Amino acid sequence: MKNLQELDITGNNLRGSLPMCFYNLTSLKSLSLSSNQFSRNISALKNLTLLESLDLSSNQFSGNISALESLTSLRWLDISNNEFHIPSSLGPLFNLSRLKFIRGDNNNIHADDHEMLNSLAPRFQLIYISLSCCGSGGSFPHFFYHQSDLQGVTLSDIHFFKVDEFPFWLLENNTKLELLHLVNCSLLGPFQLPSRAHLALSNLDISNNAFGGNIPERIGAHLPLLKTLNMSQNYFNGSIPSSFGDMSSMQGLDLSNNHLSGGIPEHMATGCSLLEFLALSNNTLRGVIFFGNFSLMSLSEVRLDGNNFTGVIPNVLANCSDLYLLDLSNNYLFGEIPSWIGNMSRLIALDVSRNLLFGRFPQWRGNALPLEQLAMADNQLEGSIPRAICNLNEGIIFLDLSMNNFSGTLPSCFKPVSLREVHLSRNILQGSLPNAFRDSSSLVTLDLSYNHFKGNIPNWIGNLSELSYLLLKRNHFKGEIPIQLCNLDRLSLIDLSLNNLSGGIPSCLKVSAMNYVTEEYIWYYYSRYDIDSAKSIEVPIEYTVKSRSYHYRRRILQYMSGIDLSCNKLTGEINFETRNIMKLFTLNLSSNSLTGPIPQVFSNLKDLESLDLSYNNLTGNIPVEFAVLHFLQYFNVSYNNLSGKTPERIGQLGAFDESSYVGNPFLCGSLVGKNCSPVATPLTPKASAGDTEDHGFIDMDAFYASFFTCYVMVLLCIAAVLYINPYWRQAWFYYIQMAVDSCYYFVVDNFPRKFCSGNM
Repeated sequence: MKNLQELDITGNNLRGSLPMCFYNLTSLKSLSLSSNQFSRNISALKNLTLLESLDLSSNQFSGNISALESLTSLRWLDISNNEFHIPSSLGPLFNLSRLKFIRGDNNNIHADDHEMLNSLAPRFQLIYISLSCCGSGGSFPHFFYHQSDLQGVTLSDIHFFKVDEFPFWLLENNTKLELLHLVNCSLLGPFQLPSRAHLALSNLDISNNAFGGNIPERIGAHLPLLKTLNMSQNYFNGSIPSSFGDMSSMQGLDLSNNHLSGGIPEHMATGCSLLEFLALSNNTLRGVIFFGNFSLMSLSEVRLDGNNFTGVIPNVLANCSDLYLLDLSNNYLFGEIPSWIGNMSRLIALDVSRNLLFGRFPQWRGNALPLEQLAMADNQLEGSIPRAICNLNEGIIFLDLSMNNFSGTLPSCFKPVSLREVHLSRNILQGSLPNAFRDSSSLVTLDLSYNHFKGNIPNWIGNLSELSYLLLKRNHFKGEIPIQLCNLDRLSLIDLSLNNLSGGIPSCLKVSAMNYVTEEYIWYYYSRYDIDSAKSIEVPIEYTVKSRSYHYRRRILQYMSGIDLSCNKLTGEINFETRNIMKLFTLNLSSNSLTGPIPQVFSNLKDLESLDLSYNNLTGNIPVEFAVLHFLQYFNVSYNNLSGKTPERIGQLGAFDESSYVGNPFLCGSLVGKNCSPVATPLTPKASAGDTEDHGFIDMDAFYASFFTCYVMVLLCIAAVLYINPYWRQAWFYYIQMAVDSCYYFVVDNFPRKFCSGNM
């Protein structure tokens, strides 16, 4: 074994520390231990002085890397995806004069004395280094000042707190540098270009930092061969330099999430003829999109959302035959949605939400469209939804037409089989709930709230096994809540409020928070380029909590669960199976006709934050056990027939005032201003225990006295009127005589035998 020169035991699920037998493999030139579960230190390797290639990636090694100091023949080193503590100065590797390639991603990076002294120069001249994630590097690694042959540098997700400018000198010293990634490094200050044109750099990513100021106007002249440039999530302001048009090799450009203003330079729209990815999202850009000459025929991803663009959707995009993602949402575009979109054979995602678009749903004709995500929400679209939407049946996954003025019914041919989210809320859609989603077995979100749907909630909803969010608020549904809803094991939110539902509440309803988000619930489209550009169209869900409506996004929804059946005609007692709602976050059953007591088992719902049972016919006492609901922030049992004493203001119940209990005439206590003890008067002898009569909370002595006084006053008033007015007095006695005579003859005519038998 001493003569062994190459050893590869990749991916064998080996674990534990390295055996000391490695110490004797002194002839090894190549060693790969990657994708195992080795742990602890690597001291067993320090004797391998002839080693040229070492791959320790994807293990659980820990400790420092001082054992590598003696591997003077090393040229290629991969220690990524471990738990090493690596100094950002790479001081332990300074004597490895032959070292060319280093990968140390996903370890623990830290600053050290070598970095602070800045007195040592390494013996190596690197070609490629990747040292991304995670930790703090202090100042920018000083050894880079001594490198001149670099071709690739990646230092992402390491925080350099002492760097206040872009390291332009790195480009000036390394004329062969092709790739430079400094993502999320806490860098700030202006973006400074090298003093002369750099003719090798093709990939530059400085996103998610704190760079500010204007993007240099001559960036196109100094970096002419860039293919991908990502400057997103910084603080750049000013206009987009027209010199971007000089980058004739540019394929991907991301300037999103900055403070850029002005329009899209025409020179960029004509000079970057190879541009395939363009992201200018979330700036303050304005004007018409591509108003002049246009040569960007290779565009496949266009993201211009979150700006102040005006005008119509540009027809020049119809010439981009490879376009598969178009996001123009959150602008001020007007006009109709162009029909040429229906001819885009590769278009997968289209988002034109939150604009000023008007007209009807486009009449897309022909074969099935490849669209998987379609969002047209919050515009001024109107009319019925045409049969053209049936062309989306095969591929559509996400559909959002909410907050428009669509009317009528959904076409009977619309039966999407792959749909996972549908948002049709706040339209004027009507008719019974269609069978459109009957076969959408993958449906996660069904939001039809704020429409005019009527009839019964169909039983087939119980077959949607993946359904998590069922929102049918403010429609005209009637009938009973279908028992088939109990088949849905993944329900997180159910909102059936403001309908005409009747009958009882199914006790078997199951609702719980997801507590996680998996890829099956989120759809991303990744860029084909090195720019990290995940895209997901996300619609916040409106739900009422604590008597207020909020909009929740997916990352919050995963922790929520709730039932809202308020404002219906539900009857019967509240009788949930506790095990099915143990993780309930909010419960609203207000404004129904529910009877019976408040279930004491609600005190077991430890995560409950909002409970509204107001405006029902509930009876009995308020369970004092509710005081242990430590997260309860909203509690309302007003306007019922509850009795007994209001709960003591202890625990979480101490946060609620009289408004939570008002409208219950039989409640007593300080919160409702009623004494729970009967009022005893000194003039009335105390009744014995056997003669005690429960008169509730009415003072009977005061009642008798007031009744007798009112009775006497009425009689005196009648006598006074008859005495003063002789005409009324005569009419009064006449009607009295008529009433007596009528009663007499009625009795004589209807009961002659009884009277006769009584006289015998």
